[in-house]
Amino acid sequence: MAVPKQKQSHARTAQRRAQHKMAAPVYNSCPQCHSPRRPHRVCPVCGYYAGREVVAPTAHDHHDH
Repeated sequence: MAVPKQKQSHARTAQRRAQHKMAAPVYNSCPQCHSPRRPHRVCPVCGYYAGREVVAPTAHDHHDH
């Protein structure tokens, strides 16, 4: 089994862990209605995916209770 010969410094450990960050979600514009949507997903506004309607668009009622 491989065992480190020297202790790894705190600075080197921190430099490695600095890359373990969350990436912001990517948004593209829908080619149909041009609203922002996640790639490879049905547009929540118009219901289109790959140039055809997949889901009927829902009326957005903001919870008024």
